[in-house]
Amino acid sequence: MKLKSLFTVSAVATALMLAGCGGDIAINEGDIDNSVTDNSTTNGGTSTGGNGGTDNGTGNGNSVADLPGVNNQELATQISAQLNADVIVQVLNSNIIEDTTLVNELNGTKVIYAISGALSVGGTDVAAATLTIEPGVILFGRSGNDYLVVHRDSKIMAEGTATDPIIMTSLQDVLGEQTSAGQWGGVVILGNAPSNKCPTDGSPCALQVEGAEEGAVFGGDNWEDNSGVLKYVVVKYAGFEIAPDNELNGITFGGVGSGTTVDYIQVHANADDGVEFFGGAVNAKHLVLTGNKDDSVDWDNGFKGKLQHVFIEHARNAGEANRAIEGDNDGSTPGKQPQSNPTIANMTIIGNNFGTADKASEGIYLREGTGAQFFNIAITGPAEMGECFEIEASDVTQANAQDGTIKVENSVIGCNNGENFKNISEDWWLGQAGNVVTEAPMISSKGIPLPGSPLLGLGQNVANNVDSFFDTVDYIGAFDDSTDWRQGWAFGYGGGEITAPVVVEGCPTGTSAITSIDGVTTTCELKGRYTSDLNLTTGNVYALNGPVFIGNDNADSANLNIAGGVTLYGREGSDYLVVSRGSTIEANGAANSPITFTSSQDLLGETTGAGQWGGIVLLGNASSNKCPTDGSACALQVEGVEEGAVFGGTNDTDSSGTLRYVVVKHAGFEIAPDNELNGITFGGVGSGTTVEYIQVHENADDGVEFFGGTVNAKYVVLTGNKDDSVDWDNGFRGKLQYVLVKHADADGEANRAIEGDNDGSTPDKQPQSNPMIANMTIIGNNFATADKSSEGVYLREGTLAQLSNFVITGPAGMGECLEVEDTAYNNGNRDSFAISMTHSVMACENGENFKNVEQSWFEGQNGNSIASAQADVLDGIFTTSEAAPKDFSGDTFFDNASHIGAVSADNDWTAGWTVGLDN
Repeated sequence: MKLKSLFTVSAVATALMLAGCGGDIAINEGDIDNSVTDNSTTNGGTSTGGNGGTDNGTGNGNSVADLPGVNNQELATQISAQLNADVIVQVLNSNIIEDTTLVNELNGTKVIYAISGALSVGGTDVAAATLTIEPGVILFGRSGNDYLVVHRDSKIMAEGTATDPIIMTSLQDVLGEQTSAGQWGGVVILGNAPSNKCPTDGSPCALQVEGAEEGAVFGGDNWEDNSGVLKYVVVKYAGFEIAPDNELNGITFGGVGSGTTVDYIQVHANADDGVEFFGGAVNAKHLVLTGNKDDSVDWDNGFKGKLQHVFIEHARNAGEANRAIEGDNDGSTPGKQPQSNPTIANMTIIGNNFGTADKASEGIYLREGTGAQFFNIAITGPAEMGECFEIEASDVTQANAQDGTIKVENSVIGCNNGENFKNISEDWWLGQAGNVVTEAPMISSKGIPLPGSPLLGLGQNVANNVDSFFDTVDYIGAFDDSTDWRQGWAFGYGGGEITAPVVVEGCPTGTSAITSIDGVTTTCELKGRYTSDLNLTTGNVYALNGPVFIGNDNADSANLNIAGGVTLYGREGSDYLVVSRGSTIEANGAANSPITFTSSQDLLGETTGAGQWGGIVLLGNASSNKCPTDGSACALQVEGVEEGAVFGGTNDTDSSGTLRYVVVKHAGFEIAPDNELNGITFGGVGSGTTVEYIQVHENADDGVEFFGGTVNAKYVVLTGNKDDSVDWDNGFRGKLQYVLVKHADADGEANRAIEGDNDGSTPDKQPQSNPMIANMTIIGNNFATADKSSEGVYLREGTLAQLSNFVITGPAGMGECLEVEDTAYNNGNRDSFAISMTHSVMACENGENFKNVEQSWFEGQNGNSIASAQADVLDGIFTTSEAAPKDFSGDTFFDNASHIGAVSADNDWTAGWTVGLDN
C-alpha cells in the first residue's frame, strides 16, 4: 500500500510520548474510552481506567479496544487529516506474552503499528506466544532502540502476499522524509537449532545474540525447530549500531531451525548486514538484498541452511557496501563442529565501485573454516569492485577448497576488475563442473540475463542432483529471462513503498563512480556533454574528466545544479567545465558550505599550485564587439577551450544561472602559448546571471576574465593569481562591487589587479568596454621580472571605466599603481574623464602611484587622496581610511557603502568561506 502523505515528526513524537510505556501485553478483553485523547499508560495489560486506557486485545474484535498496543485518538486524527482517510496508529510498547494478531484494517480503516523499544514475542521465563501479522501491515521504528525479537519457542507468522507485502521500516519512511540506513533496529528471530558455540558439557545452550538486549538468547539441539513464517516481508532502513561491533542486522537468525519458512523477503538499506545466520539450519527462497552497507549475507558458527533464488545488489552509484557473502565457521577453532556448510543455488551478485581503506564492494569471502556448496551462482561488477571470489589463506579453509567442503559448480564469474579471485586460482574455479569466467555475463542493470547470456540454459538441476528443497531450474543466477519474481512486492520493483521516495545513494544519475579520491568519500566522475539536467548532491566529491560541457550551443540545454558544500576537482589541465549558451549552472553555496572547485593534489594533501587543472567557463548570448556586424549570427570561439565553445549574441539580459559562494583554486592550465584557461571565464555572459561571493585562488592565468557581456558581480575575492586578477575586453559593460585583490604572499608571481581593454585594432569599437567598479581593494607585492610585475590598474585599447571607492596599495617593489595606455585615444578618454576614478585613495610605497596619469588628474576628481603607506589605509584586508565613499543613491545595483575599499572590520564578508586570507 502506498500512502500519499503522513503526519509531521512533531505530531508523531508528541502522540507516541502520550502513549506512554508499559509492561507485557496480556491478551484479555477490555474496554477503551475514546471520547477523549488517550493520555494513559498500560502496566501488564491492566487498564488505568476510563481515560482512554486499553487492555491490548487480540485484534480479533471489531473495536480499537481489541487491537494490540496503545491507541491515541489525537494521533489518529492528525494522520487521518493528512491522508484524507482514516488511519489508526497503535503503539506496541509492551512485550507480547500471548498469541496476538496485527490486523491490517479495522472495519475498513488502515492500522499502522509503531514499535517502541525492544518488542519481544515471548521470552525467558514467560510463556511462548505467536505474533501473527496480516498481509499489508506496516510496522515502523522511531529509533535504533526500536526492534522486534521473537524468542525461542515463540513464533512469528508474518505472511504477506505478492500484492500486499508486510513492511517493516523507519518513521522517516512513513513520513515521506529522507531515509537512510540505521534509522531503526531490525528483526531478530531466535530458535533452538544448534550452534557450534553451544556448550559441549551437556548443559543447556543459551547464546546471547548480538545487537539485542540481555536475555535474547538462542541455540539448542533441534535442527528442525520452527520459528514460524516470514513470507513477502520487506525490511528497510534498519541496522542500528547498539555499540561498536554490536549491531542489529536487517533480519538476524539465531539458531533458527529448518521448520521455519522464509520466502520472498527483502532487506533494503541496512546499516549492518542484510541477513545474518548464527548457526541453525533455516532455509530460504527468493531473497532480495539491496543497498546494504555491510555484508548482504553473513553466516557463522555452524550454519547449515539452504538458500535459492537470491538477488544481491550493492547500493547503486557506489554507495557504501562490503561483501555479498561473508561466510565463517569459527575464528578460534576453524574446524569446529557442527561446521558451517550451507548450500546455495541460483544467486546473482552485482557489486559496485565502493572502496575505502577498510572495506570495499566484494563478492564472496569464505573464511574461518567454513564450508559452502554453490550451484548456479553469477557474480559480476564494475571495474573498481574488489575481489569477486576469495577464500581465506588459512590452512583449514584452503583444505576445504581442495576436498570439496567448498564446492562451486555451474557458476559464472563475470567481473571486470582484473581481480576475479584471491587466494584461489582460476584453474580451481574452471576445474569444477560447468564453471565459466567471462567479461560479458550479459546481465541487465536489474539483474535479468539478456538474450544470449551464458547464464541461460547452463544451470544445474539442483532439485535432482542435490536436494529436493530446491526448485527445478536450468539457468544460472537468481532469474531466468522471463520471470522477475521481485515484481509487485519488493521495494524498487513496484512494491514495498509507503510514502518516502527512493533515495539513490552514491553518485547521481549522469555521473559514474570511480575509486575514492581519499579512500573514504564516494567519488563520482563527470565526463563528456550533458544534455539533460545534472544534480550534484552532497556527500560525494566529483571529478571532472576532460572537457565537461553542460548542454550544446543554444540547443539541448541543461541545468547543472550543485548543492552547497560540494567539491569538484580536476586531475590535469584538460579537465575543465563549460556551461554552453542556453544552459545554466545553479551553484548555490553558503558561507558555511561553499562550493569548491580545486585540484586532486589539494584533496590528497599534496603540494598545490597554479595550473593543476583547467577552470570554469560560462558562455552566454550577451553582446561582444567581436560579433559580426553584417547581421549574421554571433559565435565567437572562447580562448582556452576546445573548438566549438562559442559565445556572443544580442541578449544583454541573458542568464547563465548562479554562482554564489563558489571557490575556484589551483586552476588556469595553459592549453598553448597565449591560450590559457582563467579561473572563471565569462564569455558574453548577461546581466540576468547572479554572481556573488566568489573567489579565485592561485590561478595560473587571470582570476576572472570578461569577454564582452554585461554580467554583474558582488563580493569577489582574487588571491595569489599569477596573471591579471580582473581582465576585460571586447565591450564588457558589467558592474562590480566589493572586490578584494591580494597578490601572492611571499612576493609570488603576479601581474595586474586590473587589465582593461576594448579592442586592440579599433579602440572605440562598439559596444565599448565601460564597466563600473566600486569598493575595490588592491594589495600588490614585490614581484617583478623583465616581462611582468605586480601592478594595480592598467587601462588600454580604448576601454572606458568608472571607478569609485578604490584603495590601491603595495610595497616599495610594486610596479605602477594606476596606468592608462599612452595613445592619443586613451589619453583623450583620460582627459575628458570618460575614464574616471573618484572617492579613492592611492597608497603605494613605490614612488610610482601613476603612469601616464598625472597626480593632478587623480586629485582633481571628487574625494580622491594620496596616502604614504599601506598602514595608513589598511589593517590586513580591512579598510582603515576614513575617506568618504561615493553616494550611489538611485542605482539599484550598488550599495551605499559606509567605507571605501572592499572589506571593513565590522562587516567581514570574506569570513568562513574564503582561503588564503590572513584576516
